[in-house]
Amino acid sequence: MAWRLEKKQAVRGLSRLLLASVAGGVLSLGGFGTQAYAQAPSAVLLEHVRLFDGTGTAEQDDMAVLVQGPRIISVGHSGHVKAPKGAQRIDLSGKTLIPGLITDHSHVGVVSGTSVGAENFTAPVIKAALDQYERYGVTTVTALGLTKSPLFDDLRRAQHADGATGADLFGVDQGIGVPGGMPPEGMVKVGKDQIFRPATVAEAQQAVRTMASEHTDLVKLWVDDFRNGVASQKPLPVMKPEIWQAAITEAHNQKLRVAVHIHDLDYGKRLVAAGADIIAHGVRDEPVDGPFVTALKDRGVWYIPTISLDEATYLFAEQPEILNDPVLKAGLNADLQKQFSDPAWRQKVAASPLAKASHAAVAMNQKNLLTLYQAGVKIGFGTDSGAAPVRIPGFAEHRELRLLVEAGLTPLQALTLATSQAAALLNLSDRGVIAPGKRADFVILEADPAENIAAVDQIAAVWRGGVRAAGPLVPR
Repeated sequence: MAWRLEKKQAVRGLSRLLLASVAGGVLSLGGFGTQAYAQAPSAVLLEHVRLFDGTGTAEQDDMAVLVQGPRIISVGHSGHVKAPKGAQRIDLSGKTLIPGLITDHSHVGVVSGTSVGAENFTAPVIKAALDQYERYGVTTVTALGLTKSPLFDDLRRAQHADGATGADLFGVDQGIGVPGGMPPEGMVKVGKDQIFRPATVAEAQQAVRTMASEHTDLVKLWVDDFRNGVASQKPLPVMKPEIWQAAITEAHNQKLRVAVHIHDLDYGKRLVAAGADIIAHGVRDEPVDGPFVTALKDRGVWYIPTISLDEATYLFAEQPEILNDPVLKAGLNADLQKQFSDPAWRQKVAASPLAKASHAAVAMNQKNLLTLYQAGVKIGFGTDSGAAPVRIPGFAEHRELRLLVEAGLTPLQALTLATSQAAALLNLSDRGVIAPGKRADFVILEADPAENIAAVDQIAAVWRGGVRAAGPLVPR
């Protein structure tokens, strides 16, 4: 993805402070908080490790990966990769190395604890979320809208810098919703400066031009009545076709791609016909059909299932024993712990019409994902984590991998979606695979994910930009 940098004084100062802090071994960036990082030597040879390189090919045993600075220098069998004099050697016998996970659909600065609203779009809240993603092995995050400029733009640039801590950050400036409609103002509660809600074609075109001037990575549209499969739910107003067409056309004029939030097959078809580049949620109301599959393939449209979005609606209410899972506890704050432990909350959620509809949505989403995958449609990886308190950054991505495997993918196929395919959706050629010249973003696992996808929970260490950044996820 081409990255266009503005030479703003504030950004230069932010980047200098970030790099100076990392050089000292500690990040201390104003409200970002403080986090110690291991100081990387000039070169590190990771050897005797089982390697999944992200390309979809079989794992290889007894491999070595040479890292110098933020990049991978060499990959080969142990004993055949030459390390420079003085390089640190790390024996990873029995462990598995995979690329850092990449989410194509998440959100930052919307949620803090159990609260949702504009007050959460702050540097400390966002940085804490990026640090949490990193601890779970998610090294690149795409915030698909509901952001605020210039703060989001400054944070994004800072996260791109070599030596930055926490997950790298890409995303959508603001995004385009509907007056009185999606995303629902009463639920999301973001500020008016975090989303555009154009009522006319001219307003839609201007919204896209504003986003382009802020160097947004993508344009995001919400096209959904928000009934979520609940027949008794009153529908919200839906974006008019002339508005979405104007936004898509203007985005393409600005050389920007468009990601669209949908729930139903009908809107999916209509938006693909209008030129949408990315379907940002799976179709959940009915089985996908031949014309839709053909349209996705012929137009090269990407499809992000986000299966765990609906599972999160009922998971913590219906499975209270999951609160004992140390992998969940690693990302669970006190407010959420209290909410999930409340029997009244669990009973209310489990008995709601939305919970029943969400079960059906997960099953339909999985069925459609497998159909599209087997048909050769381009599939990305995302969860909508960070958009609601129950969609927990990092943990949601681990759940998504399980749900992809439950849908019929092999563990390595699911991991391929979350690494090289997710990078390809973003047009990022520098990550998502373990190969010479690529970013040294990777995760070291205690177990083999090819045998059981749950191995992704057993994180021994996370490396981000050639530096050991976090781990283990669960203290041993």
